[in-house]
Amino acid sequence: MGSFSIWHWLIVLLIVALVFGTKKLRNIGSDLGGAVKGFKEGMKEAETPAQAEQQEPAAAAPLQNTAAKPQGETIDVQAREKAD
Repeated sequence: MGSFSIWHWLIVLLIVALVFGTKKLRNIGSDLGGAVKGFKEGMKEAETPAQAEQQEPAAAAPLQNTAAKPQGETIDVQAREKAD
């Protein structure tokens, strides 16, 4: 009773294809592939600025304004309930 045989998996695949249709399954596959590609590109872009900062830290220092808050810093605020 342990694992399923190849025939069980083929029947499950046939039922899934009948329920969802081949066009929807193809669209899901292409959407998933696009998402993976976008994720990989995002990871490459995230690595590139970090490497640039490591190579030239002295050149970036004079451009920073010490009076302004650095970008990316969160500001804590207190939420208030809206009066109707």
